Amino acid sequence: MRQEYTYISIFMVLFSIIIGLTVEENIGQFYTVVPFLVGALTSLASGYIGMMIAVKANVRTCKEAIFSLHRGFVVAFRGGLVLGFTLVGLGLLMLVILIKLYRTFLLNGKDFTEKQMFESLAGYGLGGSLIALFGRVGGGIFTKAADVGSDLAGKLIAGVPEDSPSNPGVIADNVGDNVGDIAGMGSDLFGSFAESSCACLVISASSPELIATSSWYFPLLIFASGITVCIITSFISTHILNISEAKQVERSLKYQIVVSTILMTPILYYLS
Repeated sequence: MRQEYTYISIFMVLFSIIIGLTVEENIGQFYTVVPFLVGALTSLASGYIGMMIAVKANVRTCKEAIFSLHRGFVVAFRGGLVLGFTLVGLGLLMLVILIKLYRTFLLNGKDFTEKQMFESLAGYGLGGSLIALFGRVGGGIFTKAADVGSDLAGKLIAGVPEDSPSNPGVIADNVGDNVGDIAGMGSDLFGSFAESSCACLVISASSPELIATSSWYFPLLIFASGITVCIITSFISTHILNISEAKQVERSLKYQIVVSTILMTPILYYLS
């Protein structure tokens, strides 16, 4: 992962130069470059935090599963919650900070308007989505190469089952899964969040009625309220339902989707 991030960092620097020379209105301005770098770094942080927590949660899940399936599920579930809440919370925080800084120090209504501000902040979504592309594709290469190589060597040559402890390739398989499916997915989810929020803000900037009030905060309020609702909903799996059989895991997760929808619907109505 360190090697992957090294190559991504080189790309970030080169792409920032390209943005500075082509997107900015004047050479020497960094109105779009700064959000791009912030988005890219936040995406990298989301992937790294997700991978770090997953590695720590894996061994703890195995230990707790010795005692009961429910205890193992709770640890695994909370490990996943860290990535989900981190990437949305961190992404929302960075975006709001950028908006506040731009409105405080750059926005004057003549040389730098709200429309220009939100178009520049679209670089935040660009940074997140580009890193997500590297994380998913680069991580996917690790995943597939390790997975397929392990399966071929273990199953076809030695006749060992895929996840057997006697197959050393399982280690490579699991490392690949972590890099691609956790770190890559963390960056990917952040990229989707950043793109959608920045797109809403750019659309808002085209409406004088929205810009004249605080209505353009609407998409950000949806994300913020969603965090609160999901915190409440997460207690269903950790404190209310007891997982005694493997098939109950899916039921627990589906209940959360239903409950979160029920809770979010009146909140969305109120925000609207």
